[in-house]
Amino acid sequence: MNKQLIMTTATGAALLLTACGGSNVKTNAAGLPQLGAATGASLASCAELATKINFANTTITGANAIAAGTLTVAGKPVPAHCQVTGQMYKRTSTVDGKSYAIGFEMRLPNNWNGRFFYQANGGVDGSVVPATGPVGGGGPLDNALNQGFAVISADAGHGAPTPFFGLDPQARLDYGYQAVGKLTPMAKYIIETAYGKKPDRSYIGGCSNGGRHTMVAAARYADQYDGFLVGNPGYRLPLAAIANIAGAKAYNSLATTPGDLSTGFTLAERKLVSDAVLAKCDELDGTADGLVQNTQACQAAFDLNRDVPTCSASRDGTCLSAAQKTTIGGLFAGATTATGTKIYSSFSYDAGLATGGWASWKFNSSLNLDTGAVGLIWQAPPEDLATFNGPNFALNGDLASMLAKVGATNATYTESALSFMLPPNPSDLSALRNRGAKIMVYHGASDPIFSSDDTTAWYNALRTANGGDASNFSRYFNVPGMNHCAGGPTADQFDMLAPLVEWVERGKAPDSVLASVRGAGNAGGVNADLPANWTATRTRPLCPYPKTAKYKGGGSIEDAANFSCES
Repeated sequence: MNKQLIMTTATGAALLLTACGGSNVKTNAAGLPQLGAATGASLASCAELATKINFANTTITGANAIAAGTLTVAGKPVPAHCQVTGQMYKRTSTVDGKSYAIGFEMRLPNNWNGRFFYQANGGVDGSVVPATGPVGGGGPLDNALNQGFAVISADAGHGAPTPFFGLDPQARLDYGYQAVGKLTPMAKYIIETAYGKKPDRSYIGGCSNGGRHTMVAAARYADQYDGFLVGNPGYRLPLAAIANIAGAKAYNSLATTPGDLSTGFTLAERKLVSDAVLAKCDELDGTADGLVQNTQACQAAFDLNRDVPTCSASRDGTCLSAAQKTTIGGLFAGATTATGTKIYSSFSYDAGLATGGWASWKFNSSLNLDTGAVGLIWQAPPEDLATFNGPNFALNGDLASMLAKVGATNATYTESALSFMLPPNPSDLSALRNRGAKIMVYHGASDPIFSSDDTTAWYNALRTANGGDASNFSRYFNVPGMNHCAGGPTADQFDMLAPLVEWVERGKAPDSVLASVRGAGNAGGVNADLPANWTATRTRPLCPYPKTAKYKGGGSIEDAANFSCES
């Protein structure tokens, strides 16, 4: 019997005992277990931890007292804490001869709130960044460490943010999911050693690949965490990367300067499309405010061929050529192989196309970051490192071959990328649900690399798997205008960790999350993508899907209080 089945069975038994009066397990209004609130403790000693910690396959390299104010968040001093550094499973690869280990750091507050936060990092990992704990969005005003959580950050099993580790089969698996599985019990042991008790509640969260890590944990390690905070998840990351490579080919075919993909869809042309989307969809929420709140309705209302002028002569930024409409429209509908096989997902038309962040992912990352990941980390076998060239791989490689190879295995690479990178059975989160855990997901509608359409499709499948409504343990929040994790013409500054804690530990489900823009003077950093006619302090409610924010019909459109979440 596997661990997930044991846990589910045990939870069912606990619920049965509750119904018979044989246990003090509490249930909420939905009939699911209601987890209790965490209680805090004080750190006895930082310096002694280095000698007290004794965990299998783990080497502690330091335990350092960090004074209050050494770290800051939004200009505020983070309280005093202990930084513990170390490595797990140090080894030398028998495949590429390189040295590998899972590097990590933990930050343990002197005044601990009784909670643990696993910081799932982005990109291809490879760096032990400060363990502060993201709370969501751009320009954060707070973090988990500042709120009193004990936080871990790790490099996911390789020591550089490059794709070369993909030659080692075990490093692939650690990056995909095994590092989380190995680090989690070790981190809880360190917490127990430091405070004299295990964490009462455990949370995991991150954005981008960190969102993928978190979704994988929700499927594989539901027994280890009580709250999951998922941002812009690339939960089908290998497929999204191949789709972005398909985009590179497409934009290059339109480019007036071959090799410069941005000339295939210029800034003026991207602004033209964004403005056309706003003209058709902005007022669907009851007011013209530069935000498309109802993303789903907009896809039905907007038509690229009809609503954007077609060039009768040369391209000049006021129109799209017929070839552009066919090619770009095809990418938004969902990139395909030469034989028509859909690679990944459709993308939503939204107002955030005319930004540097959108362009960077489409025109630069597709030639470099995505190619290295597909060719070296996910393909079986990987490309020859000695001759590999990212742009050449993107512009001249065969999409169908890439798709086949990321799903392939061989004697050396015995688990495919579509297995080690993706959550197994992503719409079956019954183990998470049945033990009283909760998951909150957010995704920017203008994300250029991981499609919010893909996340919406996942959430609809989750709803279907739960009788049409999964809101008693999961909530999904679309963020209008937001690019990849932050930026774009959007209200992208929000804290989703605090409401997740309220939901997990006190049963208060988040009916909306307050988001603000990052205008001039913002303590978390200014968002350069904001339109000039927005106030610097605009706020909006982020609504749980399928609800969207609608203007109430009166009051300032700069104030979230004048919007409500409606179906």
